[in-house]
Amino acid sequence: MKRQILTFAAVGVINTAVYYCLYLLFLNWLPYLFAHVLAFVLSMVGSFFLNARFTYRIRPTWRKFLLFPLTNVTNFLITTAGVYVIVDVLHAGSRFAPLLASAAAIPVTFVVSRWVMLPGRIVQPPA
Repeated sequence: MKRQILTFAAVGVINTAVYYCLYLLFLNWLPYLFAHVLAFVLSMVGSFFLNARFTYRIRPTWRKFLLFPLTNVTNFLITTAGVYVIVDVLHAGSRFAPLLASAAAIPVTFVVSRWVMLPGRIVQPPA
């Protein structure tokens, strides 16, 4: 479980970097919320394959691929709301808003991800 958490975190760093680069790229042509959504969806596909291979060491299946977005629903809702609050309510700018907004959803995303990728196994906190 500790290895999974560490690998999940490493994949998360890679996924966040990919997301953020895509977000900045799309921000040149799209409004910030559209850039956020498109970058999020594309990085989620990469996250699925990285987590299947390295975090959980499982063979990717269509069933797991189709269920994987459930792992990111909470993350997506929290980060989207956070980006909106940071940009439109706090007027802090759109460049770093996604990075600031994403941190709160990480633990929930891990628990749901493990549940989808390793069905039937109980998620226990590390000892």
